Amino acid sequence: MRILYSFNKTGFEAEYWTREIAAASCDAYRFIPFNHGEYFDTSRCLRAQLLDNLYFQRDAALLRLYRAFEDTIAAERIEAVIVDNCFPYHPDYLRNIPVYRVLRTSDGPMTAYERDFAYLHAYHQVLYHSPAYSTDLDMAEKLRYCGASNADFWPMALFDAAFDPSITEASIADGSRDIDVVFVGALHVNKMPLLARVKKAFGRRCVLRGLSNVKRNVYFNLKYGLPGWVRPIAFEEYLPLYRRAKIGINVHNRGDYTVGSYRLFDLPGNGVMQISDGGQYLNAFFTVGDDIVGHAGADDLIDKIKYYLANEAERIRIARNGFRRVHADHRFPQRMRQAGALIHRGMQRIDWRAPC
Repeated sequence: MRILYSFNKTGFEAEYWTREIAAASCDAYRFIPFNHGEYFDTSRCLRAQLLDNLYFQRDAALLRLYRAFEDTIAAERIEAVIVDNCFPYHPDYLRNIPVYRVLRTSDGPMTAYERDFAYLHAYHQVLYHSPAYSTDLDMAEKLRYCGASNADFWPMALFDAAFDPSITEASIADGSRDIDVVFVGALHVNKMPLLARVKKAFGRRCVLRGLSNVKRNVYFNLKYGLPGWVRPIAFEEYLPLYRRAKIGINVHNRGDYTVGSYRLFDLPGNGVMQISDGGQYLNAFFTVGDDIVGHAGADDLIDKIKYYLANEAERIRIARNGFRRVHADHRFPQRMRQAGALIHRGMQRIDWRAPC
């Protein structure tokens, strides 16, 4: 089966996404990368209504993307398309594209009503990255409630570009890790209270890096009593930082109900012992207590960081188990082939046939 993977990335991320999508091909599935971000600025359609406006106006850049999309489908003899993140294809446009269409959700309930649910009717299948949704429903139940019954759980994964190949199980315990606690991610307002508590508890022993700016840092420090300045970090700095870290903390925008980020796999993939929110949903990715440790808020997280820093053998055991689990079950090439199998089963479920 020939599957087009439509995504939007720039710079170094675009390079390795393109490279690794193509490299995941096997005898059963051929994956063709298509970076729709090269044709159209997806920040212009972060909400479905914005895309509807552009489509109604017959925006020139949007139509240029659509022509390139159709040309690639024809030239590569595409049978199925996966569309990932900041979807630029209007449902009324997609209804005339004669391939099996798969929506890949990756942002969770924080943007579901703006980016995901409005597009469900335009796709034959949904692949969702996390089983979590809300206190009322899990994601599978929510999608069925919205009318998307042909849906499957398809987690994120560890890209080859996102781990240091020199790390081994033996090197995790070699004593070279000099950073006690690390967090790398966006400094979202919802994350600030917990990150501030952890930073104040551990001071310089805790390193915070990620997507931030002066305005957000000023707010963070004024609001939470000078916990520290969160500096931005280039992608090539991730791996050296993770190589030095003992414990990595994972914090999501809605806590347990948005668990499932790439960081969930990047940390253990680089030998970092991980403590994450996610509650009951963590077990969908790892074995809690063996591969990962869960936390239930700032107090619990601080206590567990202190415990595992004081009990090095336990920290190393969990770090090694997490490292082994990610590299056995959650690598990107394996994940892409799982997508091929899920799409094949999805086609069978609805008895899909390509139109003449």
